[in-house]
Amino acid sequence: MFSVTVRDHMMIAHSFRGEVFGPAQRLHGATFVVDATFRRAELDADGIVVDIGLATEQLKEILGELTYRNLDEEPAFAGMNTTTEVLARTVADRLAERVHAGRLGEGARGLAGLTVTLHESHVAWASYERTL
Repeated sequence: MFSVTVRDHMMIAHSFRGEVFGPAQRLHGATFVVDATFRRAELDADGIVVDIGLATEQLKEILGELTYRNLDEEPAFAGMNTTTEVLARTVADRLAERVHAGRLGEGARGLAGLTVTLHESHVAWASYERTL
């Protein structure tokens, strides 16, 4: 299996509901380093997994929809805790929609899957992996 990873970051504000979150129940900020890894069994006709430029561009656009926002106020997240895991799935699903729409190029239609990892810090991160 071949893979290519692109990286960007986002800065958000949010709060959590539930005693398990302790002080994070209060509004707080978070900065995430975000990795998107694209996978396929065989390279496309151009000898690549995915166009790195297009993948980088699409990841940046998706993160731009989230960064500098209080996610507690975003309708897409109404009634849910925007944990690192939930945000990883959100970014992965939005990237998958763009792959299927052809926004990562026609060759990307042959991708087998992708994994999105959000790094909360140098010692903690969460990922969501999905097929395409």
